[in-house]
Amino acid sequence: MTTRTYAMLALEDGTIWHGYALGAIGERTGEVVFNTSMTGYQEVLTDPSYYGQIVVMTAPHIGNTGVNREDEESRHPWVAGFVVRAASPYVSNWRAAQSLHEYLAEHGIVAMTGVDTRALVRHIRTQGAMRAVISSENPEPDRLIAAARAAPSMNGLDLVPYVTCAEPYHWVEGNPGEWGPGETPAQRGESTFHVVAYDFGIKRNILRLLAEHGCRVTVVPATMPAADVLALEPDGVFLSNGPGDPAAVTYGVQAVRDLLGKTPVFGICLGHQILGLALGGTTYKLHFGHRGGNQPVRFSDTMRVEISSHNHGFAVDASSLPEGVEITHINLNDGCVEGLRAPDQRAFSVQYHPEAAPGPHDARYLFRRFVELMEQARNQRSMSSG
Repeated sequence: MTTRTYAMLALEDGTIWHGYALGAIGERTGEVVFNTSMTGYQEVLTDPSYYGQIVVMTAPHIGNTGVNREDEESRHPWVAGFVVRAASPYVSNWRAAQSLHEYLAEHGIVAMTGVDTRALVRHIRTQGAMRAVISSENPEPDRLIAAARAAPSMNGLDLVPYVTCAEPYHWVEGNPGEWGPGETPAQRGESTFHVVAYDFGIKRNILRLLAEHGCRVTVVPATMPAADVLALEPDGVFLSNGPGDPAAVTYGVQAVRDLLGKTPVFGICLGHQILGLALGGTTYKLHFGHRGGNQPVRFSDTMRVEISSHNHGFAVDASSLPEGVEITHINLNDGCVEGLRAPDQRAFSVQYHPEAAPGPHDARYLFRRFVELMEQARNQRSMSSG
């Protein structure tokens, strides 16, 4: 960048935030939220769960390690906009293929640097996540504030159709495992279970970890009916993360409702919320959500506290869950539901991200738990058929 172009972020409450253009020149609307992770900005950018959101990073220096293709969590960035305190003009990492600015520009992501993100994040914490416009094209305050107020609310918004796959596919990656070289058990012919994964906005590291645990994974569109999923003869069904209001994903809720009791089910993030709705619960929107890699969650079985990675603006209402559904994980910051299970239905889920990449690995045991459920289900089928 040789010149600095003025840019502006306008919130629906009428506040204006100043900075300079980063990435593409343009204008975008979205819900403004913040992420407290110290690392992993590329994974944030490419997480489909951020579709429709303008993400503010709390770490002051972003971009110093550049961008590489291996760390992408999906096929391209999904954020509506990106806001940082200081974008590094220098890239210092042997894995980097290009700078953050080049990457954002290539993919048409409108971003800002030079913003007082500390003040902005404190404002969002007080006022809550809200609609906003980011512009480096025509930063006129009154016009942008009006545009922010005219933007759709995240409440009632189904964004899954924008991020899901168009057709089913089998997960194969040339460089599998979490990052290292080699073959996954599935590629060596050692896959033990067939998992059908609903793509509500699935992240690649989830697929890597399922493969790493001996699963052959078929990824299917979010709208696939339960009958078509069962026709694939899965040992288990996975419900992925994704963007938007879970209550608006009615087709996903109905599919899971039809699957319950017929195959083991494991959900993460939006998949957790959809499972909660399918079990008869309700969801609600959090004031500013949880987004970052440092959230403390307590697991009721062991009373162990896990440090976990989060990205969610909605939560399952604990009081709405029917009898027979157990709350397994609680957020120690605000007490919201972070995990549940329905033993009679062989279903469980967590609101946070055990596949965190990068991030804490405290919750990787949940993938083993899914494998154990599938193994139990298979043994029960063998006994009944024998």
